[in-house]
Amino acid sequence: MVLAAGFGTRLSPLTDELPKPLVPVGDAPLLVRILRVLLEENPSSVAVNVHYHAAKIINELAGSLIFVHVVEEHEIRGTAGGLAGARGVLGPHPVVVVHGDIVGELPVALLLEAPHPDTPRAGLVLAVTAAPLGRGTVGIGARGEVVRLRGETFGTEVTSGDYMGVALLEADVVAALPDRGCLIGDVALPTLRRGDSVEARLVDVTFEDIGSPLAYWSANLAWLDARNAESGLDPRASFLDEGALVGPAVRTQRSILGRGARVEGEGSLENCVIWPGAVAHAPLANAIVTTAGRV
Repeated sequence: MVLAAGFGTRLSPLTDELPKPLVPVGDAPLLVRILRVLLEENPSSVAVNVHYHAAKIINELAGSLIFVHVVEEHEIRGTAGGLAGARGVLGPHPVVVVHGDIVGELPVALLLEAPHPDTPRAGLVLAVTAAPLGRGTVGIGARGEVVRLRGETFGTEVTSGDYMGVALLEADVVAALPDRGCLIGDVALPTLRRGDSVEARLVDVTFEDIGSPLAYWSANLAWLDARNAESGLDPRASFLDEGALVGPAVRTQRSILGRGARVEGEGSLENCVIWPGAVAHAPLANAIVTTAGRV
């Protein structure tokens, strides 16, 4: 399941125009990128919850040829409540849940692997990236169990990490989720407080949390750099999607032009992200231009 119902406040003002899951990253909306990765694992079903700009997300999915169950929330239910609201379409199975603001690798296969023989099977497994000891959002014990979370400690910490917003929930945990609430604050912490185990699965993946306009801009340029490197192109090459037009007096460098975008004016367009259908005016550098013309 992809959690895509939030308001995207941290990404404002971009999310005044589009919900965070639909902001374009390279040649596709963020949500489509996440779904493509999840579908590689051949899940029995995939769900997406929506609330803010729900109609825009529903329309995008309808035109993407990616079949998912869309669960529309009339009010925000939280990360745990959103998953609870999708139980009817997900069925009585383990569920991998992904926050809808991640671009990059998703450790789905690693989460589905059986735990180490010395690690007790937990109903909730958090994907965690490594951090210096004592730092990060999660403290991990000798058997891979969570021993520190949100400032509370439950054992001796030998490894540390950051929760990346991807988790595995066994079917019994999914069945017991509250109708509203947070997966960490209202599920993981109560589990730890009563002495039960939550597992932290350390993963080595490359990803970005698109939590600000700067992070969003950086993620786009990282996509472009990787594409240029894989294709053997000049590192300063730009990507022009279908129908994108560049004026005769404009030169582009390391920029992304979405479908139907236009660049007018005279001079250089450098390190820019131009949304589909947007009109940008050169010279311009280190900027995002939205479809509505916001720079």
